[in-house]
Amino acid sequence: MAGFFDKLKEKISAVNDSFEKYREAKDAAEEIKDNVDEIREDAGKIKEEAAERKKQREEKEETARKAAAEAESPVMREIKKKAAALNKTIVLCEGEDARVVMAAADATAQGIAKIILLGDPEQIAKDNPAVDLAGVTVIDPAKSAKRAEYAALLYSLRKAKGMTEEEAEKLSYDNTYFGVLMLKAGDADGLVSGACHSTANTLRPGLQIVKAAPGVPLVSSYFLMVAPAAGNQYCEDGAFIYSDCGLNENPTSEQLAEIAIMSAKTAEQIAGMQPRVAMLSFSTKGSAKHADIDKVTAALAMAKEKAPELNIDGELQLDAAIVPSVAKSKAPGSKVAGHANVLIFPDLDAGNIGYKLTERLGGFQAVGPLCQGFAKPINDLSRGCKSDDVVAAVAITALQTQIK
Repeated sequence: MAGFFDKLKEKISAVNDSFEKYREAKDAAEEIKDNVDEIREDAGKIKEEAAERKKQREEKEETARKAAAEAESPVMREIKKKAAALNKTIVLCEGEDARVVMAAADATAQGIAKIILLGDPEQIAKDNPAVDLAGVTVIDPAKSAKRAEYAALLYSLRKAKGMTEEEAEKLSYDNTYFGVLMLKAGDADGLVSGACHSTANTLRPGLQIVKAAPGVPLVSSYFLMVAPAAGNQYCEDGAFIYSDCGLNENPTSEQLAEIAIMSAKTAEQIAGMQPRVAMLSFSTKGSAKHADIDKVTAALAMAKEKAPELNIDGELQLDAAIVPSVAKSKAPGSKVAGHANVLIFPDLDAGNIGYKLTERLGGFQAVGPLCQGFAKPINDLSRGCKSDDVVAAVAITALQTQIK
């Protein structure tokens, strides 16, 4: 009988143990449930906070865009408007540069052009997580199905100059060469590069592959210098054309004349200005004597002969070119002096220094160095450019497709 009770006690004890374990398990399950509910609640709060932060960021970005649009000059607004109507495809070669990536997104969002951005799509997305590239076509030259076709095109164009198939193959992986070959093949309408590469890196492929337009003796560069929102007392049209500030180091008289004629056409067809061209020098109307001055006066004579309808004068010092009161005393009777909007610099030293002074001290937006004379639009950028400058260059590149 004692054995029976002992077994009964063991069973009761086992039941009690099982019940205790059940209670512990139930308590643990309830604790887990409470924790899960807390986690869900916390996750919901985090999600709501993230959504709120995103909303605030988007509102801030939209406010900034509206403020920038309101502050934008009438000249640039009109350029972007005309570019948008053309619906051109523009290649941006430097997907490794954050300014270019932002410009690709902004140009697309503003409807200025269809953008092809060159670079590794995964790396671009990783490096620029906050940039919305919806609508931007991103192409990695190394993985493009057309790269071999472009390499063959490059070889056919340069074999007479000694380029081998191996060299063409290697260059086809380079973003700038790839972009210029896209342009040559008709797969894009224009190209912009130079934000993180030198002018030579940008223009060499253009000069080798696209080349100058028929009948154009040289390719030159210019900057569109856009006045600040508050305006500038010496900038009647809201912008200047500065040339040549980025390409021809010491142009001859013949080249200066050609640069002046092309720049006048640029002022009219891109900026919508009636060109008043000043041939700049350190002398005004014979106030000094020097071979450098003779070069400028000879260029003036050549430009007048080639384009007799052109409103051009020189040689003029800068103040005589843009300050009416100075023009009255230094160049009385000149139709250009005191009112010039196209400034032709005698050499690259003067042009490069001049545009940077105007940008940094005068608060002008410097868009360029843009190119004139290529068979198809290819434009360089200053390595000190801002994202807005890249967007402006895209718009101008689109308009250049219409220049004949």
